[in-house]
Amino acid sequence: MTTLGNVRKDKSKSIIPSKTPSQMFELYSVPSFSVGEPEIVYGSDVGSSKRTVEVDTVLLCKINPRINRAWVVGNYSNHQKIASTEWIEFFQTEGLFPKYLCYYLQQNAFRDFLATNASGVGGSLMRVRGSTFSDYPIPLPPLPEQRRIVAAIETQFARLDASAAALRRIQANLKRYRASVLKDACEGRLVPAEAELARSEGREYEPAAVLLERILAQRRARWESQEKRRGKYREPAAPDASALPEPPEGWVWATVEQLSIRIQYGTSRKASGDAEGVPVLRMGNIQEGALEFSDLKYLPSQDEEVEKTLLNPGDLVFNRTNSPELVGKSAVYKESHPSACFASYLIRVSFPEDCLPDYVCFFINSQHGRAYIAQVRSQQVGQANVNGTKLAAMPIPLPPLAEQRRIVAEVERRLSVAQQAEAAVEASLARAERLRQSILKQAFSGRLVPQDPGDEPASALLERIRAEREGGETQGRKGAKV
Repeated sequence: MTTLGNVRKDKSKSIIPSKTPSQMFELYSVPSFSVGEPEIVYGSDVGSSKRTVEVDTVLLCKINPRINRAWVVGNYSNHQKIASTEWIEFFQTEGLFPKYLCYYLQQNAFRDFLATNASGVGGSLMRVRGSTFSDYPIPLPPLPEQRRIVAAIETQFARLDASAAALRRIQANLKRYRASVLKDACEGRLVPAEAELARSEGREYEPAAVLLERILAQRRARWESQEKRRGKYREPAAPDASALPEPPEGWVWATVEQLSIRIQYGTSRKASGDAEGVPVLRMGNIQEGALEFSDLKYLPSQDEEVEKTLLNPGDLVFNRTNSPELVGKSAVYKESHPSACFASYLIRVSFPEDCLPDYVCFFINSQHGRAYIAQVRSQQVGQANVNGTKLAAMPIPLPPLAEQRRIVAEVERRLSVAQQAEAAVEASLARAERLRQSILKQAFSGRLVPQDPGDEPASALLERIRAEREGGETQGRKGAKV
């Protein structure tokens, strides 16, 4: 056993690439780690100072230390190799195989140690210093055994990577499947059409045009029953059907406003973490078309905003402000959900009893709904917005009520199956990561590969490392005197 401080050699120098703007560099930045290859850049494109590194230098990321980032400098080009100052460098030391060290630094136990001993306020501001782990122990086997350990790790990891890639393909297919289910549902191709069933059974049916008239009547009656109504009742405008495809037989186009009895913005009151109050749903609580009751904020139960924005079963919750790819995500509040109100970045849409909110939600989350949102959203400082007026004008293909019920039941059945499959895939991916850590634990406890009595003892190896280190320090002192 030795320590990381004993095997760490640091001979990097600071460099300002922009001083040689036409020179090309092989840059090891933190963002390029996830890509798996360094950036090849001109000095003019590098805006800050960097550190010089060499082939086989091991890089350990000092920011967000819980994230598993350790990298061996490769030889992707003949250009000078430089690294971000957010890396801690381990230059190659005789007798220490770089990949052996890199895999050792990827163990969860070591990452947990770094995270516990990092300084900063949190997240990307958390950093570690090289001195933090100078006394951290590392087992040092003979050099040939180090190479055998790395070869065994990489063989095992290759199998895990192949399995994980297959699982991620399944995840992508499940995502496409969910989108296909919603698309078919909103195009009348998921369940038997009410018009066809009525013909085959020799009976009458209520087309959606008649249903829409009844919904509009319910909407007006609700307005007239309000004590504090203002002005004259305004009939909601119908969509411009000339710009829309022909709906399936028995269906009709309607707007969200025509189908709803209330469109309301959420509360802007500042919520807190006091769980004694009423939960306030925010944009992050809408996930994959459903409401998720985690990471909640709360309002005092006696706050008047709670009464105004308390959700009722069947209310559709629409995310009006988010990134362009997430704005407009929607979910329906269910009777089984905990009591909750909703924040200002969300819009509540309430429906009369003859319009199923789940069907409307499926359409908004489908590729047809997403296409409409992409057309009408406004963009400002990286955030997209869809206001209540644009939501109200969204055209919805309305099926007969009986067909709505069949669509909702079939979509829920299919999405439930997909959700179970997704959970199984996620569990398998988590198991693969645990296996990865188990392999590393076995490797560095001497249980992954057999030992060879013919290998040079590690004690001799450690003596050479110590001598090399002391020689470098002596040379450094002489250089300082000169």
